Amino acid sequence: MAKPVANRWNAVSVVCTSASCEAARALKGRRFLSADAPRLPLAACASPGACPCTYRKHPDRRAGPRRESDTTGLKRASPGQERRGGRGRRSTDE
Repeated sequence: MAKPVANRWNAVSVVCTSASCEAARALKGRRFLSADAPRLPLAACASPGACPCTYRKHPDRRAGPRRESDTTGLKRASPGQERRGGRGRRSTDE
């Protein structure tokens, strides 16, 4: 049986607590591809033996809506419907 292909865009972010160090807080809100994520505890961690930081998994490294229609719900004209009107700018256009 074939092994399913993993999502290339799986991502993680570092989750901080009030006891987290400045190095971890500086990464707040950033998403990293899973393969590129910094290892925990961070190299600059103030308390590596008791680091409270964890990872939060995300299905995609991008955050938030990517298209206007994702936020407004409005759709563009359907493909194949000609939206241009009138004559073109070239002298050879009809």
